[in-house]
Amino acid sequence: MAAPSLEKLQELIGYRFQEPKLLIEALTHSSFASEISAGSRDNEQMEFLGDAILNFVVSVRLTDTFPQFEEGKLSRARSSLVAGPHLLSVATRLGLGEFLRLGRGEEKTGGRTKSALRVNALEALIAALYRDGGLDRAREFVERFILPADLPARAEELFSIDYKSALQERIQGKRLVPAEYRVVDESGPEHQKIFTVEVRAGENLKAAGRGGSKKAAEQNAAQALLETMEGKAEIDG
Repeated sequence: MAAPSLEKLQELIGYRFQEPKLLIEALTHSSFASEISAGSRDNEQMEFLGDAILNFVVSVRLTDTFPQFEEGKLSRARSSLVAGPHLLSVATRLGLGEFLRLGRGEEKTGGRTKSALRVNALEALIAALYRDGGLDRAREFVERFILPADLPARAEELFSIDYKSALQERIQGKRLVPAEYRVVDESGPEHQKIFTVEVRAGENLKAAGRGGSKKAAEQNAAQALLETMEGKAEIDG
């Protein structure tokens, strides 16, 4: 049963492994190694290596494409491109859950649909490509499946600050309840609406933001609350 799956996956990624055992290792979860085949290598080490290769390849592409940007902006763009949700979308497109080698317990608890397992397998697959075909093969995979086809056209999206995520990180650090957003006002004609969104965190922290869409208003509200929290921290300090 494993052979057809491996054949199908190799067709999907457009690469045939010289050493199929590397691909098998990339798809082997620790539960399979411990429950089904003692002595089998699981994909945890490959996941570690694949994560490093992915970050390297994306960093090179970003610095080559956007030489005018400073480190902070490039780091923000890289974080977006190697973030779990983006990698999960790639793993889903490749159907990696179908190819995982899982132990009986993990199989019963829906391991094939677990986001973390599929993302880990994707990173391990990058390492397997590197081990089998060198950096060029790994880079070709990242270029084809993970990086946007037209990277310059995505500049505005990649380099914009995600204030909602930044706020959530700040809130978690302070052990506050998650931020809540709600639309408190809508104005203007239907095709040019302006939304006002209020964000609250904890009992005493709140701010509002306006924008031409709910998402934009939420980002502006999150930015405003972050600035309020930073100002309060300076006063308290």
